Amino acid sequence: MKIAVTTLVFCVAALLALGMVMLYSSSMTQVGAHYLIMQSIWCALGLGFCVMAIFADYQWLRKLAWPLFLVTILLLFMVLVPHFGLRINGARRWFDFHGLRFQPSELAKLVLIIILAWYGDRYQRKMGTWKRGVLIPAIFVGVMLGLVFVEPDRGTTVLLAAVAGTMLLIAGVRWKYIIPPAFLGLVGLTISILHDPMRMRRIFSWLDLEEHKSGTGYQAYQAMLALGSGGWTGLGLGNGRQKLGFVPEHHTDFIFSIIGEELGLVATLLIIAAFLVIILCGLYIALHANDTFGLLLGTGITFLIGLQAFINIGVVTSALPNKGLPLPFISYGGSNLLIMLASTGILLSIARHARPGQVYAGSTRSHRIPSSDLP
Repeated sequence: MKIAVTTLVFCVAALLALGMVMLYSSSMTQVGAHYLIMQSIWCALGLGFCVMAIFADYQWLRKLAWPLFLVTILLLFMVLVPHFGLRINGARRWFDFHGLRFQPSELAKLVLIIILAWYGDRYQRKMGTWKRGVLIPAIFVGVMLGLVFVEPDRGTTVLLAAVAGTMLLIAGVRWKYIIPPAFLGLVGLTISILHDPMRMRRIFSWLDLEEHKSGTGYQAYQAMLALGSGGWTGLGLGNGRQKLGFVPEHHTDFIFSIIGEELGLVATLLIIAAFLVIILCGLYIALHANDTFGLLLGTGITFLIGLQAFINIGVVTSALPNKGLPLPFISYGGSNLLIMLASTGILLSIARHARPGQVYAGSTRSHRIPSSDLP
């Protein structure tokens, strides 16, 4: 466990440090150190929450699950209300507090994991049934995903749906119960995209990037040029050219392309390796959790970090259609960094309370028989 924790902390710290360096490098010609200063403020807040989560008992999240869920639903609703939520590029996703922007859908990522971990632990013996395993969770998961969907934020909706489905499977829901609602969700998403001209253009540009490189596919095409021009070792820190107005959102969703241009293929492969190591360490911690709640909480957080990184890198490399998801620990974005660091702290708290040498052995573990009741 000590090795897993140490490795996890090292990888997260390395990604944070790289993120700060690349954030300044990618934005120094436009805004100087402004983004670096703002990200440092959020990083300090995130590290504070991370430390508090480490030394707190993650079991307290059981009692906070429903209050956090209700507060998050309220925030997701309020951000859609004019004069409360900030509207940018046709989407209403942010609250603005004197220059500090907070995105409620980032909080929803962690809160959804907490509420599903609580539910899966409480009703673990009934998760194999249709009612308890799918129907009831679908109600509160659907409410949260619906509010995120209408912001609109399709990327986060898909991410949360995948995380929720994975956690329910781990909690004991049968595949035959998961497949029908997953299929219906996919059909609904497809219909939504078909009736959304902007996203249809993104799909067409993804299918034929060369044809749309001067239009909808401009961002993805320029990102590919950045990655290609970097070669094995890159052009050198600060020497990138695509950040000079060629790659839109180069300091947020597409910062991976700037890393590839300036530091090369070796650096991008090391980033991918770091996320793979984080996933392995997170799964190891989750499997050694002291109860079902810790198991579900740890796997949910691990899958959230891993899948979000996979989607971001897939978008930048044009393996996936364009979606607005930041690269964990690296991209500019205060609320995302805050939630990712708090999630890491919860994962480390699970490790701190784990039983050394014991691996989760089944759904009855959280209901261990007290030693006084044994014959």
